[in-house]
Amino acid sequence: MRILVINPNISEIVTNLIAQESRRVASPGTELLFATAPFGVEYIETRMEALIGGYAAACVAAERQGEYDGVIIDAFGDPGLLGIKEMLNVPVVGMTEAALASACLLGQRFSIIAISSRIKAWYLETVERSHLTTRLASIRSLNDTLRSIGTVQEDHAKRLKELAMEAVEKDGADVIILAGAPLAGLARSLEGQLPVPVVDGVSSAVRHCESLIALNPGCAVKGSFAQPPLKPNKGLPAALAALLDRTR
Repeated sequence: MRILVINPNISEIVTNLIAQESRRVASPGTELLFATAPFGVEYIETRMEALIGGYAAACVAAERQGEYDGVIIDAFGDPGLLGIKEMLNVPVVGMTEAALASACLLGQRFSIIAISSRIKAWYLETVERSHLTTRLASIRSLNDTLRSIGTVQEDHAKRLKELAMEAVEKDGADVIILAGAPLAGLARSLEGQLPVPVVDGVSSAVRHCESLIALNPGCAVKGSFAQPPLKPNKGLPAALAALLDRTR
């Protein structure tokens, strides 16, 4: 199977982190293809940035149509995920929905550890969209200015671990989710250092996407995730317009 892993941000450093962790957990025989958004922002914190990242991810998925059996949207908050699910007839998995699914299998209540305070509102809305707020213990975040999106783990590993411990001890979390592609692989580094399971979104997305491809459940031709209806369009990139104009 071939999986296209899309970083909806423009940071190649983050794409490299994603690639390292994804390759570590991928099953034998799984071919991973990596793509970085051709436009947008370095990392997503706000709804507007998520809108841009989602469109960038949709353009990448359309441009590489036919190369993959499944797609991963690898930014926490899953920018563009639901629309891309409508557009494609292969499994499309978001980092957040994969991490939440893993966390719900490991415990009753989970906490999310984020890299900035501004990002917390968007993350909360993502959990609400998944109808899992009753299982959310807390969202805790760094409050310091980031030196570089590619060095978050190096610069803040100690504080991230402290936030995770606070979520367990003060918020009652059964599971910790380390949010965001810049934290890819940190869960492995913290193995045995926290008293509850720790979930990595990048790893979860790869495994869940593999499972969906293997299950071959079919695609939606009716319901809310059926392909968008054909209609006139204007100004779209050629690959995206062609994908929207096709029929299943």
